Amino acid sequence: MKSICIYGAPMDLGQKRRGVDMGPSAIRYAGLQDRLAKLGYNVTDHGNISVPVLEQIEPNPLDERAYNAHAIGQICTSIHDHMLQVITDGSIGICLGGDHSIALGTVAAALDRPQKVGVLWIDAHGDFNTPETSPSGNVHGMVVAALMGQCPPVLTVGNQRLRPDQIVFIGIRDLDPEEKRAMREAGVKVFTMRDIDENGMATVVSAALNALGNVDVLHVSLDMDALDPRHAPGVGTPVPGGLTYREAHLLLEMLADDGRTRTLDIVEVNPILDNNNRTARIAVELAASLFGQRIL
Repeated sequence: MKSICIYGAPMDLGQKRRGVDMGPSAIRYAGLQDRLAKLGYNVTDHGNISVPVLEQIEPNPLDERAYNAHAIGQICTSIHDHMLQVITDGSIGICLGGDHSIALGTVAAALDRPQKVGVLWIDAHGDFNTPETSPSGNVHGMVVAALMGQCPPVLTVGNQRLRPDQIVFIGIRDLDPEEKRAMREAGVKVFTMRDIDENGMATVVSAALNALGNVDVLHVSLDMDALDPRHAPGVGTPVPGGLTYREAHLLLEMLADDGRTRTLDIVEVNPILDNNNRTARIAVELAASLFGQRIL
């Protein structure tokens, strides 16, 4: 029986809209553990990694262009250590956010494993800003750049830096001007919503896996704002024109067929903005598809 370990990371420091810290509770309430257990996994929920609330953090003048960066870096180091232990023990690791800044720790842990790793970044946004280019100063929009070592050392977690050929973006539809330039210059592989519209999700997933090449394992970072707000309204930065319900499921089902996913983030679920916990329930359904739920 395969083992899955779940950690919550109730982080809301990487953006300015309150409520996303309740995401782990919402996803648990939607039945994640039971759903995965019914698929035959031995599932252990280790609770939440400690994250201070915003009011407990002393402002740092060095965080002027990247809000709460020092606190986020410390928390993500803890996330990294917890997830790396899961990886070392041979289990599948799931981290429930919180905002997308938690991936500073989870992806860093995946990169620190001995096997070759590919990252699938499923998101409406590129998260490729730096403190110098970010219009908002929100760290959740700097995560990929930070993983590549392009942000201040305080946002550098783990021992390995992410290479452009190790990541593929799927579902992108909202980029800042400087972010577009940086992504082009970095040479990362991006499948936008137009690519999905023109070619279909099945073709895009196949091309994404082909672009990552002969990696041993996959880390999937799923931002729920990748879905269209009609399906997943409970997110902090909704953008119209996202993935349909079936496109999202097909994507995760094909990754299940691939069989290499070993770590997963589910981030940016904000119950305050949701409708009857709908976004969290869809997150649970998508996780089930990723780990083997079949229609037939």
